[in-house]
Amino acid sequence: MEGDFIKINKWLMPLSWLYGLGVKMRNMLFNIGILKSRAFNTPVISVGNITVGGTGKTPHVEYLINILRNHYKVAVLSRGYKRKSKGFVLADSSSTVADIGDEPYQMKQKFPQVTVAVDKDRCHGIEQIEQGDNNIDVILLDDAFQHRYVKPGINILLVDYHRLIIYDKLLPAGRLREPLEGKDRADIVIVTKCPSDLKPMAYRVITKALNLFPYQRLFFTTIAYGQLQPALHQGTARDLHELKDDNVLLLSGIASPRQLYHDLSSHCSNIQTLTFPDHHRFTPKDVHLINETFAAMEASKCIITTEKDLTRLRDVEGLNDEVTAHLYVLPITIQFMHEQEDMFNHYIIDYVRKNSRNGILAKGKDDHQSQNSNRPGNRTRTISFRNN
Repeated sequence: MEGDFIKINKWLMPLSWLYGLGVKMRNMLFNIGILKSRAFNTPVISVGNITVGGTGKTPHVEYLINILRNHYKVAVLSRGYKRKSKGFVLADSSSTVADIGDEPYQMKQKFPQVTVAVDKDRCHGIEQIEQGDNNIDVILLDDAFQHRYVKPGINILLVDYHRLIIYDKLLPAGRLREPLEGKDRADIVIVTKCPSDLKPMAYRVITKALNLFPYQRLFFTTIAYGQLQPALHQGTARDLHELKDDNVLLLSGIASPRQLYHDLSSHCSNIQTLTFPDHHRFTPKDVHLINETFAAMEASKCIITTEKDLTRLRDVEGLNDEVTAHLYVLPITIQFMHEQEDMFNHYIIDYVRKNSRNGILAKGKDDHQSQNSNRPGNRTRTISFRNN
């Protein structure tokens, strides 16, 4: 299960030991109460990881939005990585990637009715959201597992199947942001990016290896792909199976593009890649490289990029007509495996229902009615059910 994806630099292990000592000291200060974690009146669900690199945070946050938005007023708070603005920013229809960052921008574009805000100081960000709208039912914290100044009601830890934390090492030798015992803070652990044909034995091996506490819930998810959508041109959507005879240029600036390349390879055999760093801002030099690379490819051909990359490509100048006419975005979602979807949804929705402002008001009303029913003069009737 360790695989070829995890590369440990043994020469850096002494630095990892020093780094781990500092992280352990910080966590200890929180555990003994010298540094304070703050709880809020609004239900807070945190989604994050303890590794550097992509574990699928954005599609999992979007999944939470989808299961909650029809019944509750949802807000998303992110750091807004690599944005040019400072402090608290509340997204609106005129917000740009430079204002709020690419991932918050993507979520605001997909869910315009959802409150999206960014603030490096998560406590301050939550305060601003609550002051701006006291009808918010739940706040989703994006990438906040290490932000311990906030005490979430549900703490969700994402673990990449291809880089299981049990086989990784601390920075800088490995990619762990904190020691493995940090996983103990999670209420839910989700193993992400699993193969769609993951065998029952693999479930059992990973479950045993993670060695979670009884209070922690373990889920497994896999990536699901939608139809290719025209990105910068008017056109029709395409199914992935239509790519079998195409020359494909995969253009990505995400943390872990290897999974995407592997999955596309099952639909087309001729794939060329242009890979940039995560959250990369495309420069004129990059644009020239994209134009030249695509021009050199033989027809029939197309370019595929991710939703996150498209948020940055929209504002880029200099992409030629051939590129824009053949550029498609590949939407991704997540699917729960092992028939776990209903269990996960119920757990999340039940927490929000019981702890949101509307839920508390409803509970208070029920409690008041219950007290009235027990006053003298009020008759009560008990109905008993027996199993036949």
